[in-house]
Amino acid sequence: MCENSSKPCIQREREALIKFKSTFHDPTNRLSSWKGNHCCQWDGIACDNVTSHVVKLDLSNTCSKFEEYGDTLIPLKAQNLDPSLLQLEYLSYLDLSGNYFKCTPIPTFVGSMRRLSYLSLSCGSFCGTIPSTIGNLTNLRHLDLRFNSYVNLNINNINWISQLQLIEYLDISGVYLDGETNLFQVLGMLPSLSTIYMDYCELANMTIPFVNLTSTPKLQFLHLEGSQVTNPVLDALQNMTSLVHLDLSSNNLNLVPSWLSSFKKIEYLDLSSNDLRGPIPGVFKNMTSIQFLNLSNNYFSIIPSRFDNFDKLVKLDLSNNALRGPIRDIFINMTSIQFLYLSGNNFSTIPSQFDNFEKLVELDLSHNAFRGPIHDVFKNMTSIQFLDLSNNYLTSVPCSFGELKRLVHLDLSMNDFTFMECSLSTILTNLCQLKTLYFSNNKLGREPIGDVELGRCITYDLEVLDLSNNKFSDHFPTWVERLENLNHLDLHSNFFYGSIPSSLGKMSKLELLDLSNNTLDGNLPNNIEQLTNLTVLDVSFNKFYGVVPHSVGKLINLQRLDLSNNYLNVTIPQTLGKLINLEYLDLSNNQLDGFIPQSFGQLTHLWYLNISRNKLHGNIPDNFYYLVNLYSLDLSSNKLDGMIPVIPHLWFMNLSYNHMHGSLPKNIGNKMPYLGILLLGSNLINGSIPNSLCQSELYNLDLSKNKISGVIPNCWRNNPFWEEINLSSNNLSGVFPTSFGNLSSLLWLHLNNNNLRGQLPMHMNTLEQLLIFDLGENQFSGSIPSWTINTFPSLQILRLSKNKFSGSIPSQLCELAALKILDLSSNNLVGSIPKCIGNLKGMTTDKSNSESLSELKPIYVVFIGFNGFNGSFSEWSQQDVKQVMKGREFDYLKIVKFVVNMDLSENKLVGLIPEGITSLIGLHGLNLSHNCLEGEIPKMIGDMKSLESFDISHNQLSGHIPNNMFSLTSMSHLNLSYNNFSGPIPQGYQFSTYDRYVYADNPYLCGPPLLKCPIDDSHSGRGFEEDEDGKEDRLEKLLLYSIIAAGFATGFWGIIVVLVLKKSLRYACFRWVEDATDMVYVEVVIKVARMKKWLVTNHVQG
Repeated sequence: MCENSSKPCIQREREALIKFKSTFHDPTNRLSSWKGNHCCQWDGIACDNVTSHVVKLDLSNTCSKFEEYGDTLIPLKAQNLDPSLLQLEYLSYLDLSGNYFKCTPIPTFVGSMRRLSYLSLSCGSFCGTIPSTIGNLTNLRHLDLRFNSYVNLNINNINWISQLQLIEYLDISGVYLDGETNLFQVLGMLPSLSTIYMDYCELANMTIPFVNLTSTPKLQFLHLEGSQVTNPVLDALQNMTSLVHLDLSSNNLNLVPSWLSSFKKIEYLDLSSNDLRGPIPGVFKNMTSIQFLNLSNNYFSIIPSRFDNFDKLVKLDLSNNALRGPIRDIFINMTSIQFLYLSGNNFSTIPSQFDNFEKLVELDLSHNAFRGPIHDVFKNMTSIQFLDLSNNYLTSVPCSFGELKRLVHLDLSMNDFTFMECSLSTILTNLCQLKTLYFSNNKLGREPIGDVELGRCITYDLEVLDLSNNKFSDHFPTWVERLENLNHLDLHSNFFYGSIPSSLGKMSKLELLDLSNNTLDGNLPNNIEQLTNLTVLDVSFNKFYGVVPHSVGKLINLQRLDLSNNYLNVTIPQTLGKLINLEYLDLSNNQLDGFIPQSFGQLTHLWYLNISRNKLHGNIPDNFYYLVNLYSLDLSSNKLDGMIPVIPHLWFMNLSYNHMHGSLPKNIGNKMPYLGILLLGSNLINGSIPNSLCQSELYNLDLSKNKISGVIPNCWRNNPFWEEINLSSNNLSGVFPTSFGNLSSLLWLHLNNNNLRGQLPMHMNTLEQLLIFDLGENQFSGSIPSWTINTFPSLQILRLSKNKFSGSIPSQLCELAALKILDLSSNNLVGSIPKCIGNLKGMTTDKSNSESLSELKPIYVVFIGFNGFNGSFSEWSQQDVKQVMKGREFDYLKIVKFVVNMDLSENKLVGLIPEGITSLIGLHGLNLSHNCLEGEIPKMIGDMKSLESFDISHNQLSGHIPNNMFSLTSMSHLNLSYNNFSGPIPQGYQFSTYDRYVYADNPYLCGPPLLKCPIDDSHSGRGFEEDEDGKEDRLEKLLLYSIIAAGFATGFWGIIVVLVLKKSLRYACFRWVEDATDMVYVEVVIKVARMKKWLVTNHVQG
């Protein structure tokens, strides 16, 4: 055989090849050489150098199990495999792997090509049944049919394979073999077979009898990866002791078979990703030839002590098991080991014997429980290239790391490193070949980092340097400029200060530069334009000021630019519009003014644009309409004006807190069909709400605080994505739209502060997700509907204040078990407060456990992963609810989730305050003022220890103020005025801080701050009676004074007795008293003399 023979090929065969070529779509001209008469010189063709017959046709492409085609070759595409190949009757080698045949069956004519010794149709997207005629290819030595289509090939009857008596290599991976019970009998009939690949062949349901496969003595390689093999199926292999290479990974094995111990020739064994548990069994100890052993991704718990006789072992993978404790001396005899993976376990101690592994190339100890300092256990690993110690609890870095001169990859991230035995320069200066260094998420804040000096290497190979999230506090590390090959520099989340040096511009190979979340300041350097390979530049959350350099526009490879949260000012340069590859741009939270550049309309790859919280004015450029990839646009909190633009492909648009005016585009819901979040609150928008919005696929609609008028459309359909509708603070009129009842996924509905009127529907569909229902400040009338938990099972805030509701409070509201805020104030409600009011379980949660406030209803989260959105677009932190608390009206924003309040004030309620109301121990505020309530304050009021505001003024309540109100230590606002309370005002604790107005117009109350009570003028205590707490205080004081007196008497008389009985001590004591008296006398005389002298001197000078 001779490839590219100079002899002309057989004309008939040339014509067959031309015909075969014509059936392909060849987008990259791979067959461009197929022209002229010399077909033996065509690419992929080989001819016999004597007869000139075509004997080889190789159009192969890269083939993998997931049909991932080669990096350089695009597959040829054909409708089917053309029979013109039959004209190549001397063809012995046919490889069409990795091309595309549109899910057509493998044609039966292939079985007529009897001279074939090599056939590969792998990854060819063939479908259906493999033709049994392939069994006619009796000269076949190599057959590869692996991974054809996601709809597997199948075999109706595998017996035809037994005819391939010369076959040496068989790969039918991905072929559906479930039900072929005689599979191993057929394989046992192939005496020359040395290699079998049957990966992903669905063998789970096979019932296989015992088979003696000793008739395949040449079989050395067997792959059964991912074929759902179970232990009974595996037993069919127990006599294949000639195996050298066995892959049983990703199956359903739950036991390592004992017969594996007889496989003494085995060199490669993969049992990874099974269900193997318990101690690693001893069946491996006889495998003295083993070179590769993979037991990863199982549930092994203990390594046996006899695991050290693998003197030929090159690669051992025990990662991702449940191995624990210290690593004993189990690796000490593995002198040939080069690759050792122990990650993802619970090992606690790094063994000292590691320093014997001079041949070790890769070591992965990540994701374990190693603690404490790293000792010099790695110093003798002179061949080590890959070392991963990440995700442990290690505390110090040894100097010996600097001696590992062959290191290429070092990962020390996610540990507890607090100091380094040597400086970073000492370690790095010798590591000339190091390419990646990950040192993120440690605690090295005290280590100096800015003045590291590098110099022992002519060049440094370092490409990736990650020192992020370490709390380093130093100036910008200028030494990084020595790393001329660096393409990834990540220093985010530290405390680096000062300015960025201009020398950074010399690092021309940088592709990623992340300096975010530091305290860097000054101007961004102009020579940043020299970093022409940058794809990511992030300097957000620093203190940079001045202008955005025009030179940034020269970084034409930038895909992500984040300058947000700084103090940049002046205008946005037009040159940013030249960043034609930009996908993500964030300039938010600066002090930028001027207009949005028209050049932004050229950023056709842009999908995320955020310029919010600046001082921009003017219109949004019209050419934004053509940004077909723009997915998220946030221009909120500026001074922009003009009309609301239509940008067809947007999913998120936030223009809130601007000066946008005019009406909403009539067909905005149709013209922006992908819109999910529309936030236009706090603008000057007028007109009406278009019907197209209520027919859209929105998640969140905020039109609050505008000038929108007219009626709310009644066409809201059951869009499963709705989370929030906020139409508050407009001029909307008309009635409540009944179609809101269709929005079963709605979380928040704000219609407050409008002119809506009429009666609310008595029956609504179940709004099972609704958390906030705010209809306050409208003109609604009639009775409050008898809504039950079936209507609002999750409702936490119901606000109907400042309307014209009449009638009584329906007792069905007591069923709203999740309710935390009930505001029915300022209406015309009559009747009594329902006795069942204490059943509102959402108000019985103590504020001391703030987490429990959210347990009643989880917040639904929206994930838009590949586009960078991650989180909820409608959260509690974004909800604004008005509440009267402590005598004032507040807008509760962000913290409303933690407020528990009941406001029934300014109605015409009568009767008693229900005793059950004191069961609501989670209440922060209770306002029953301006009603006609009678009777006394409930006796158990002292149980409401979370109460901060209590207003029952302007009623007809009477009786004494309960003494147990002393226990309401959180109460900072109390109003009992304009009632008929009598008796003394309790004194002490928080009651001493209240002003007179708290008790105003209660003519029978007495005591501070009002007039003294007439019964006992001398009484200055808490009132006429002391409560039990007062009695307990007196007893405690009496006990304390008694103990002090007893202690003093014991000590005093003890000293006297000792002095009487011990003569020597008595003399010593008296002598000490005499000496001390003399010393005091002398000091007094000296001081008096000095004072006289000073007085005389000052008198003379005067």
